[in-house]
Amino acid sequence: MQKLKLGIYEHFKGREYEVIGLAKHSETLEEFIVYKALYGNKDLWVRPKDMFLEKVNINGKKVPRFKLIKNK
Repeated sequence: MQKLKLGIYEHFKGREYEVIGLAKHSETLEEFIVYKALYGNKDLWVRPKDMFLEKVNINGKKVPRFKLIKNK
């Protein structure tokens, strides 16, 4: 499994987010990424780690859902 680095990530749609850390579900122990929007109200979000790190298909090309642009 790919290791997650803390820092600033760009979503494939162009917005930037700061990854704050890794959390685990209390019942299933599934790992989730905790991240903060760097726009608007700076909302906090969580997403399953596998989904955060996966590649998505954009116009026939596989690209990372979130791409690290600055290490913390």
